[in-house]
Amino acid sequence: MNPVISVADLAAALGSERPPVVLDIRYKLGGPPGIGWYREGHVPGAVFVDMDSELSAPVSAPVGEAGRHPLPDADAFAAVMRRAGVSADSDVVAYDGADGIAASRVWWLLRYFGHDRVRVLDGGFQAWTAAGRPVDTAEPAPAPGDFAAKPGGLPLLDAAEAAALPADGVLLDVRAAERFRAETEPIDPVAGHIPGAVNAPETGTLDAEGRLLDAETLRARYAALGVVPGARVAAYCGSGVTASHTVLALASAGIDAALYAPSWSGWSSDPARPVATGE
Repeated sequence: MNPVISVADLAAALGSERPPVVLDIRYKLGGPPGIGWYREGHVPGAVFVDMDSELSAPVSAPVGEAGRHPLPDADAFAAVMRRAGVSADSDVVAYDGADGIAASRVWWLLRYFGHDRVRVLDGGFQAWTAAGRPVDTAEPAPAPGDFAAKPGGLPLLDAAEAAALPADGVLLDVRAAERFRAETEPIDPVAGHIPGAVNAPETGTLDAEGRLLDAETLRARYAALGVVPGARVAAYCGSGVTASHTVLALASAGIDAALYAPSWSGWSSDPARPVATGE
């Protein structure tokens, strides 16, 4: 299944006999909470799901090995999806404000927990409204779904595996170049990157309107970074959210990739781990 869906195709699906479950994942690091945007208007029938409280486990203080957005456990995530109306046979569409990065978190989680019938709205809510599609303020109460979470649908790396991967694969750091080079670090206490990682800022997967680039362009971009057929590939970012979008972009290009979910926030929580700077 193509991991993204167009506005036109979502609109058609919503008018079908079996419309998809639509999840609103609008989110901004540091706030304001996305529920406010949702209540101002959303895709008709969409259910809001919160990044921090529902798509992440509680965060330790200080941030530890699991990073700033720890993956939720299977039972907790299943409860959230059932509350939103997701069942084993549901088609699911997730969207965020525009670029699909936040929405990719639920795409990755559903895929990891065994549900393949999920896509991200290309261009997000911005594209939906720009196309003149209807917006609703009613908050639906869907019948509970029967989704059951079965971990292992997508590959995960731990810190040791992330450290070892550059020796015979490609570890993509998808944060901004200045963070990768350690010129600035606005969020985490340590600047730099995992030794051997290659910088591939996630903004390079999107066009000016926040839509995913076509598969051929993506394949060429990643090939220039060493991602060739047969190569082992993984991605990380600051806390695992943006890198989920990288996994989606790679999937769109026909490339399988693992996720180092704790990402830089988890890696840098251990002062004994090596840190690289510069290119």
